Amino acid sequence: MNEPIGRLNLVRQRIKKACIAAGRQTCEVSLLAVSKWHPAEKIRDLHKLGVCSFGENHVQEALQKQRELASLDVQWHFIGNLQSNKTRAIAENFQWVQSVDRKKILQRLSAQRPDSMEPLNICLQVNIDLEPQKAGARPEEILQLAELASGLGNIRFRGLMAIPMNTSDPRQQHDSFRKVKALFDTLKTVGYDIDTLSMGMSSDLEIAISEGSTMVRIGTDLFGDRES
Repeated sequence: MNEPIGRLNLVRQRIKKACIAAGRQTCEVSLLAVSKWHPAEKIRDLHKLGVCSFGENHVQEALQKQRELASLDVQWHFIGNLQSNKTRAIAENFQWVQSVDRKKILQRLSAQRPDSMEPLNICLQVNIDLEPQKAGARPEEILQLAELASGLGNIRFRGLMAIPMNTSDPRQQHDSFRKVKALFDTLKTVGYDIDTLSMGMSSDLEIAISEGSTMVRIGTDLFGDRES
């Protein structure tokens, strides 16, 4: 099962089964193919099979792929750590940014997004388990960031992204995802018009979907091992 269509079908089957188990519709969960470190040709192969959303972590790598794939209708998501000196390139070349975690980045993305382009879709990254080595805003900072994001021009606040603790303990996984979903629901309750809860990867997508994820980010299970 090494061909792209085989890997894609397995991932789609997992998403479908997880949705059925959670009492949800399959259409409630979208697939983001994490293409970092994989060549443009692999993106082209998946695009031919109907995958249109791809996530990248490194700006220069992503820009090169965008040039190679300029003829394709691709929705590009930036999901890596955000550096201030990279925000202009991101604002000008991506449709989504899922890893916003501080005011300065929000303000720069808003100011640098060209007026001629559609608003840049923004997810706030939350460090739900307070891991010191990980990016992401603390949960108590999210409401303030959401207020700022909603008031800035040229961006659209869409929701939250999280990368919970890497653990094989299902109870811990459920707990982390549940806390992100609770924060997401709080934002909706106080009036934010958000629709995206990006959480869950290859190893835990079933648990993430059971706890309310609307977007799963899948890399190796779609692309195979990255090339050296």
